[in-house]
Amino acid sequence: MSYAVKEAFLTLQGEGVQAGSRAVFLRFAGCNLWSGREADRATAQCNFCDTDFVGTDGDGGGKFADAHALADHLAALWGDGEERRLVVITGGEPMLQLDSPLIDALHARDFRIAVESNGTLPAVDGIDWLCVSPKGGTDVVQRSGDELKLVWPQAGIDPAVLEGWAFDHFLVQPMDCAERDAAIEAAIALAMAQPKWRLTLQAHKVVGLA
Repeated sequence: MSYAVKEAFLTLQGEGVQAGSRAVFLRFAGCNLWSGREADRATAQCNFCDTDFVGTDGDGGGKFADAHALADHLAALWGDGEERRLVVITGGEPMLQLDSPLIDALHARDFRIAVESNGTLPAVDGIDWLCVSPKGGTDVVQRSGDELKLVWPQAGIDPAVLEGWAFDHFLVQPMDCAERDAAIEAAIALAMAQPKWRLTLQAHKVVGLA
């Protein structure tokens, strides 16, 4: 299988439980909840995405013929040293492309594999850290993992229902939107009212990392 990658680069993980960890960031092109075209945003199942996942023209992006070619590319981005190698795989929606051959190729190069998904597609076996970020009004089939990250506020989603899903960590993240201050207040209010939730922020935006 070939892979379409929007971008790939070395950085610090900016979100969630593993925030601050050195990581190779891999963003796959394509999503099943939005085309990525602004003309389609209003009618998309997810209409608040702040990410460009269209095409393969980003930093470190491209088309890779097979799993070994992509895994070698990511290992080169990490550089020397095999200790605590971490790759963070996202999109778009990574489950459209992530498969067992790539999982095996990354493990063979001593990577721990962290993935962020919208949960509408089942996760492939072998992921070391799975974060699901559900979107209101969608059919989430992946209801277990390591980390559930709720972007808030959202219509059509009830945090109390999500608390029954099988995750080790429940995080609420303010939506990056025009009403940013109100979103921060709403996220804080949720964490205060329902202690199972922890507030998380997009630290990479605070400190100016990609």
